[in-house]
Parts: sequence; C-alpha cells; structure tokens
Amino acid sequence: MQNDSKKKIIEVSTDTNIGGAGKCLITLLENFDYNVFDVKVILPPNSLLKPHIEKLGIKVIEVQGIAEKSLDLRSIRSLRKIFKTEKPDLVHTHASMSARIAAKQAGAKVVYTRHSVFPPSKYLTHFPGKQINGLMNNHYSDGIIAVAEAAKDNLTDTGVNADKIKVILNGVEGLTPASPKEKDALRGRFGVRSGEKVVSIVARLEEVKGHEYFIEAADMLLSEGIDARFFIAGTGSCDRHLREKVRMLGRENKIVFTGFIPDVDKLMNITDIQVNASYGTEATSLALLEGMSLGVPAVVSDFGGNPGVIHDGVNGFVVPKQNSAALMTGIKKLLGNDELYEKMSKNSIEVFKKTFTAAAMTRSTEQLYLSLI
Repeated sequence: MQNDSKKKIIEVSTDTNIGGAGKCLITLLENFDYNVFDVKVILPPNSLLKPHIEKLGIKVIEVQGIAEKSLDLRSIRSLRKIFKTEKPDLVHTHASMSARIAAKQAGAKVVYTRHSVFPPSKYLTHFPGKQINGLMNNHYSDGIIAVAEAAKDNLTDTGVNADKIKVILNGVEGLTPASPKEKDALRGRFGVRSGEKVVSIVARLEEVKGHEYFIEAADMLLSEGIDARFFIAGTGSCDRHLREKVRMLGRENKIVFTGFIPDVDKLMNITDIQVNASYGTEATSLALLEGMSLGVPAVVSDFGGNPGVIHDGVNGFVVPKQNSAALMTGIKKLLGNDELYEKMSKNSIEVFKKTFTAAAMTRSTEQLYLSLI
C-alpha cells in the first residue's frame, strides 16, 4: 500500500546499455532508504537497465524517443504527462534535458547529475554560448550533482551557478575478496603463471581512454624484463586498431585482450596494479573504486576526476596524461618495491572505506533530495 508520507522520486535515464551512469543509478536504487522514499524509474524501451531495476521491485516506465538523447522535443510532452499523473516531489535526471523541462513544467523539483568530465568547447566557455548554456541549466535544475571536482569545474566554466552544484563522489559496493584457492583458479583461467604480476586496464576501447599509452608502457616494461602480464578488459571502436598495435609489437602473449567479461571482479581479484590512462573523458572511475575496495593501487593520468580518486603517493601514482614513459615509471615503482606496494594497498582500502562506498554516495544524494523538497 502506498505510504503518502514518503517522498516521491522519479529517476530518469536515457541509457540503453549499462555504462558508468547506469551503474551509479543501480547502486542508488539498491541503497535508497525506502522508508523515506518511493522511487520509480523512467527508461527508453529495451534498455538493458530494465531487468536489473525490476529485479529490485522498482516500477519502470518506458518512454519512446529518449534513448541516448539529452533533448528530444517530442518526448517532452510524454514525460510531462507522466509527471503530472505521478506527481513526483522530485525528478532526478541522468543527462536528460527533455525530462528536466517536462519536470519543471509539471511543478516538480529537478536534480541533474553530470556524470562525465571532458574539455568543454570554446562555444560553451565564451559569449554567447556560455550565457545560453548557463541560463538553460540554471533554470531547469534546482540542484546539480557533479561526480568529481573536475565535473563541477566543467559546469562552472560553461556558465552554471556554482551555488546549485553539489559534488557527490561516485560510490560502489566493495568487491568480495577471493580466497587464496580461488585466486589460484582465477590465475589459471586467465593464463597467469606463478610469480607473474598482473596489470589491468578496465575501460571502453575508445581513443580518449588512452589504451595506446598503456600498451606502450607495457612494452617498455617487458623490454626491461619485468615479469608481468597486462590485461585490457572491455570493448569499443578501437578494438581492432589496438589489437594490431599489440601484434606489431609482438606482445600478444603478454598483452591480453579479454573483451567484455561480465564478471570483471574475477580479473580484479588477481590484479596487482590497475591503470587508468584517460585523457578526454573521465569523472570518477568505478573500476578504480572497485579495485581500491580490494586493495589494488593504481597508476592514473592526471585528467578529469582521476586525481580525486588516486592520491599521488598514497594509494597510487598520478602521472601526466598521454605519457607512456610516465605510466611505465609509476607501474615500475609499484612492481619493484614490496614495502611501498603493501603500504599503498592498505591505503587503497582505507581511502575507499572513508570516501567511496555506495552508502556514502546514497546518503549524500538523499540529503540533497530532502533539502530541495
């Protein structure tokens, strides 16, 4: 039976696949206080998020025309009709400007989350683009969540009022550590020899994720005789190009493409060092957080939200973006110093528990909802 005292929330996602924003939405839905909130979700038809959300017992409303689009004028009418029927206290959109406009027209409070970090265009940082963008975002949002300080900078650089923005760092459920026996089996599954170290990069195979620099750094380390195996987990448009690069280097046996693996936690459980080499888009990497929960230190580029997750010299190293040699040096430091590695491994778990848990992210989000309602 509906409890009318609960705050009615509608979450809106335009994603058809499950990316970082979708994972954050699922994490929120798994951790909301349902004694306080009544939550429904709007998705495009056939979104891969739907079965995960319905499994939680949460109602999904499918809307045509919103798939992978921020703004679709025809869908505003459909969304407005839903909001007027459902009468939510607050609508939280994960990128959809259409939903923000419709929610405002229906009289609901609006929260928008900026899930990504990327260099804004000159049009958006100069007159009149900056003023137009700022006007739209300020008017159609009562509160804005930035998932990293760098995401907040993106917003303010493009005219958004800083007072509307709250930085809420992404959080994840910690991964379950594998037992020594399980790790032995997993190392066998992935073809890792006894004594061989594992360095992994988990990211979409797109140019801005910096896999080329990871491959070049791996080649340098292998040339120095480092006994390690380097894993590239994920799929994307650069798959063929990257595989050819590895083939040309003659490193197919040491630099391994896993493709998409649904149980990436298994790879993370045998990973000694994680790498993030992004240089074009990166907020708060969920893969980095999951690795930290297991005590996996990381070597990351200094782009976007990476420095907010990996603190240089504490739980890993932050190096200049698009710099293979710097990546190589950071990885080598960790591989070559057991005492330093153990210290950073422990620090990784401590930083995760203090800042990046699913509960911390959800409680902060709930507090923002209640402050606006």
